[in-house]
Amino acid sequence: MNETKNDDISLLNSLYSGLYGQPPAETVPIAGAGSNRRYYLLTGNDGHKIIGTIGETRRENEAFISLSRHFRGRGIDFVPEVLSVSADGMAYIQTYAGDVALYDLISGGRTTGEFSPEETVLLEEAMRILPAIQFRGAENLDFSVCYPQASMDERMIRWDLNYFKYCFLKPSGIQFDEIALQDDFDLLEKELLRSMENCHTFIHRDFQSRNVMADKDGNLSVIDFQGGRRGPVAYDVASFIWQAKANIPATLKKHLVETYIGAAGQYEGFNPGEFTRQLPFCVLFRVLQTLGAYGFRGWVEKKPHFLASIEAGIRNFCDLMSDADIITENTSLGLKFPTLSALASLLADRYLRPTTITGKEEGLTVSVGSFSYKKGLPTDDSGNGGGFVFDCRATHNPGRYEPYKKLTGMDTPVIIFLEEDGEILTFLDNCYRLVDASVERYLQRGFTHLSVQFGCTGGQHRSVYSAESMARHLNEKYGVRVKLCHREQHVERILQPNPRNTSGK
Repeated sequence: MNETKNDDISLLNSLYSGLYGQPPAETVPIAGAGSNRRYYLLTGNDGHKIIGTIGETRRENEAFISLSRHFRGRGIDFVPEVLSVSADGMAYIQTYAGDVALYDLISGGRTTGEFSPEETVLLEEAMRILPAIQFRGAENLDFSVCYPQASMDERMIRWDLNYFKYCFLKPSGIQFDEIALQDDFDLLEKELLRSMENCHTFIHRDFQSRNVMADKDGNLSVIDFQGGRRGPVAYDVASFIWQAKANIPATLKKHLVETYIGAAGQYEGFNPGEFTRQLPFCVLFRVLQTLGAYGFRGWVEKKPHFLASIEAGIRNFCDLMSDADIITENTSLGLKFPTLSALASLLADRYLRPTTITGKEEGLTVSVGSFSYKKGLPTDDSGNGGGFVFDCRATHNPGRYEPYKKLTGMDTPVIIFLEEDGEILTFLDNCYRLVDASVERYLQRGFTHLSVQFGCTGGQHRSVYSAESMARHLNEKYGVRVKLCHREQHVERILQPNPRNTSGK
């Protein structure tokens, strides 16, 4: 891993030097997303920032480079400009898109479901700039540069539906009728292919708030469009507004759809009636595709960031299938797709817990926490005195790098940095095995308290991430009550017992 990063930095610094005549003052890794692409922040002596990218697939790199150059040639200046590309096409540097993701700027609304006027304005602006990429960006575009294919076609639709089936539904343990499910899939495929008739627009295909950046002045930029292709514009609207963890309420969803229709109306070829017909099917398709990603990255690859997204994804799916206001030709989605609707109910019964659980505390409570070794070990207030203290300091520290110094292990960029680096995941796997053995014995013997603490240098990044992961792991696997405390961050919360899972299976 370190050798790879050193090679990356050397290559990107060479590109930078060739462009500016001197190496950057600093080159540090930054968080990516779910892909294997690696990103770096290069900062010049004058403080000027650019982004370096290392891709493992040349064709994917070529798609981004070609699309970026085409968009900017069409006057779309809110996408990154590619500044220099390595001879082998595996690395390139691009302009800095912004200081923070829109996802983080709307954190208040995401958490409470009530979006402030400032957050709403940002969401509206994202809807207003989207049509430029879809319509103007498609003008004279050679779609053959798109990766891995030029259009959303029958094969791509089936890939994504099977992604949901094999990477999410089957690992979930839910029993289902495969023939009945295929009937729903066939109907959805038919409707999506109908949307492709006479379709000449470009879709980003992952247009969501994490892929919209804002600079210090609030100007938005769109990134990570390397997977884009020809497709129905409703797909991107569905991706953005129905993003599971965006938690956008129904009234705001409707308003944002209207905002998009108003912005898209200026482009020749936009048909509001056809868009309205397409949208419910695109929403359902996107929600299923996202659950497939959560299942693969979470249940299969065991990445905690995606495991933590599964409940929100299921809730999003259930809300969609039960929403009588989402109509397709005078029929709700739930009635039009009865097998998917039934599966949503089964998933809700198994995975969605009540928001509050009242009554007397019973059974095992595990106290999980993070702390700084500089400030001493945490105290055990239970009087039990048993448990574990794990030292995270041997793992790679994101706090060494400027982009993460003011963040914590609860923030998405730090989470992605740690999971992509991988050292913390191996560390936690060993911790899980030790703690699981004690929890299982404590449950058998009726013990009531166990302490699990994680320490690092500042109690800010690695220990916080580890405590969050352990708390969620124990709560989900054993159904136990967890008291979570990040001592240095002054954060405390309770993960209530999960009555649907007390066996550890």
